Amino acid sequence: MPASDRPSRARAQATGSDGRAEAAATFTITELAQEFDITPRAIRFYEDVGLMTPARAGRNRVYTLRDRTRLKLTLRGKRLGLSLQEIKQLVDMYDSGTDARPQLEAFLGVLAEHRRQLAQQLEDIQVTLAEIEQHEARCRQLLAKPEPAAKPAGRAKAARRAAAV
Repeated sequence: MPASDRPSRARAQATGSDGRAEAAATFTITELAQEFDITPRAIRFYEDVGLMTPARAGRNRVYTLRDRTRLKLTLRGKRLGLSLQEIKQLVDMYDSGTDARPQLEAFLGVLAEHRRQLAQQLEDIQVTLAEIEQHEARCRQLLAKPEPAAKPAGRAKAARRAAAV
């Protein structure tokens, strides 16, 4: 089961029918790090670039379901090869609560650009592999040729030089 699909050990804040806040699951940095198999340092980095904004309970970070979702989307974007800036732009649109159409259109544009980049990389790799094959073939041809016999005079001259030293 992927880490992101495992049930979390979230703590629910108790609420009652007396008008207090609805139940909100919260997570510690350690819980999120374990759930998504990343380091707490990575989570703090995502906070620094503005992808997550946890609340504070004293010195401890308190993450909500919103933060967990943003982390999940961030990691998914990274797997797709998106930059953190692109991920932030898409996640912010997701979080805006407005029409999903602009988000989907922006995502399609980002995916099209990544597809173009990957196609170019694939073409470059294929050209490089063809060049490597040519070099390998040339090396094999040279290795298959018999070596010319060394001239006896050349060996004798080399032996005299070695003895003189």
